[in-house]
Amino acid sequence: MKLGWIGLGNMGVPMATNLKKAGYELYIYNRTKEKAKELIELGAIFKETPKELTESVDVVITMVSDDTAVREVYTEESGVLAGLTPGKIAIDMSTISPSTSREIAALCAEKGVKMLDAPVSGSVAPAKAGELVVLVGGDKETYETCKPIFDVVGKASFYLGENGAGSNAKLAINSMLGIYIQGLAETVLFAERAGIPRETMLEIVKLSAVGAPIVNIKTASIIEDQYPAAFALKHATKDLRLAMEKAKEMDIQFPLIEKTASTYQAALAAGLGELDLMAILTYITQELKK
Repeated sequence: MKLGWIGLGNMGVPMATNLKKAGYELYIYNRTKEKAKELIELGAIFKETPKELTESVDVVITMVSDDTAVREVYTEESGVLAGLTPGKIAIDMSTISPSTSREIAALCAEKGVKMLDAPVSGSVAPAKAGELVVLVGGDKETYETCKPIFDVVGKASFYLGENGAGSNAKLAINSMLGIYIQGLAETVLFAERAGIPRETMLEIVKLSAVGAPIVNIKTASIIEDQYPAAFALKHATKDLRLAMEKAKEMDIQFPLIEKTASTYQAALAAGLGELDLMAILTYITQELKK
């Protein structure tokens, strides 16, 4: 299958690179062409609009920042929908609301096209290693057709049901991530205020029952107190907001998600949005000093 990839951010570049290295004929598009340079050097073909890209491929994959960006890339005059014809497949790997996933799927269906929502769990390092977890909603037969693609970018993929199911699972797992990262930050600061060095407390966490792979990933940043974005705090805040909206839709209250979302929103307002979500530690530190 000829593949098209739209969206070359921190995650998009390594994921598309893995697909190109796996032997797929790959067409790419990004609003900023400079970000496509490495993939072009690998042999990927750059197209000037999403429409042109979609016309050239069997499967078009989008991975952009939020609901607004997804709607724009699909519905603008030179967007994905303009290039879709019956028999093609659309996959959206963005983290967006389940309702938007279903909305885009319905628009694709009008074109005779099956669409999968397939967001991923994992950040830049797993993306480079091809070890993401892919969470898929949509037509099951289409999932089976696309599973070889998911097997390249991820260590596992899960078919979860109709359109929107993948997005629901992503909001659930990212809610847990946000809660855990805030908990890790508070644990480190609690210990530090009690005279226990960060390095020591992190080793304790890693060896305890509450240790998790994310602790290894974030250890260097915490010790150095530097937070270059692997998963930007602004995106984590957006995902927690979407989770809150979904909870309201289901008429359920989740106290931990609510409190965590409030903290991340405050950190975003404090100007930390472009940093990694682990910079929530910086925000809590600042609050402790007040």
